[in-house]
Amino acid sequence: MAMDYKAELEDLIVTVIREGASDLHLSSGRKPTVRVSSSLVPLSRKEVLTHEDTLGLLSELTSKEKKEEFLRDQELDFSYSFGEEARFRCNAFFQQGDVSIAMRLIPRKIRTLQELALPNVLEEFAMKQQGFFLVVGPVGQGKSTTLAAMIDMINHRRTEHIVTIEDPTEYIYEQDKCIIDQREVKVDTKDFATALKSAFRQDIDVLLIGEMRGVETISTAVTAAETGHLVFSTLHTNNAAQTIDRIIDSFPPEQQDQIRIQLSGSLIGIFSQRLIPRVSGGMIPAYELLINNKAVANLIREGRTHEINVVIETGMEQGMVDMNKSLAELVRAGEIRPEDAYLHSFNPQGLERLI
Repeated sequence: MAMDYKAELEDLIVTVIREGASDLHLSSGRKPTVRVSSSLVPLSRKEVLTHEDTLGLLSELTSKEKKEEFLRDQELDFSYSFGEEARFRCNAFFQQGDVSIAMRLIPRKIRTLQELALPNVLEEFAMKQQGFFLVVGPVGQGKSTTLAAMIDMINHRRTEHIVTIEDPTEYIYEQDKCIIDQREVKVDTKDFATALKSAFRQDIDVLLIGEMRGVETISTAVTAAETGHLVFSTLHTNNAAQTIDRIIDSFPPEQQDQIRIQLSGSLIGIFSQRLIPRVSGGMIPAYELLINNKAVANLIREGRTHEINVVIETGMEQGMVDMNKSLAELVRAGEIRPEDAYLHSFNPQGLERLI
């Protein structure tokens, strides 16, 4: 009997919400699988999906045009709304000639920094008038969720024009004191670079760029921060020092001195986070925070980024946070296991001295 794809998709999404899962994986030749607290769990009561099943589910998730685009390009980023209850950031792709779909749950409710167990110091960055603030870390570590909390804080406390440029749009904001315009790449604008150029003519105060993609995007974002805008974005880097190197190395050698000078002046902070399994269930963040002060700005200008880790370790009085200290505090509080702390440390030897 043919599967009722609409009913099946609905049942799978209800399961994701009920189980508190973060992701849903649909792959030909496998049972639908959810990720709960970082572990993948196949749904045992479900049938193994066929190639036809994954294509049928994709037809329910997106439009006929988008499905044709996927079959042509073999990759597709899109978002999917499940009524008022949930939104998903989705990616469809081919593997071994079969179709797979990865779906990340984006909660409807935007949680506060306190609810996310994030440090209060992030409030200070949300209240800045201008500058460049980055949230970094590997995929799936809560970067978008942290930025959404900061943008929503601005929405409730300040009167600003906020523009977001994302691919695809993730959190949907309910406008409060701010005007919030959310632009989706390939739906509302051609690409990040085009949307960023237009932003200068849109009388904006705060700009959220979903991801730093390419020299043009980085260059325009830094210029926006220099010219009186507050700019937020993400990068898939491990820590603050690596982030600065990645930005500078993306430019041709003859432009690197210029971007060092610009970045040293416009950067306000870099927040690196990891979601770690909590002993009591769920996930909890450990983090590193670099605040750009005179010492950091000098290191960036002079190309001495390898010294930044030492500045973070010794900069606690300025509000900086060292990842090892963050991990050690979580272990001492009984929130996470020591073995998980070592797994996520940038410097396990240094962590050993703190635990």
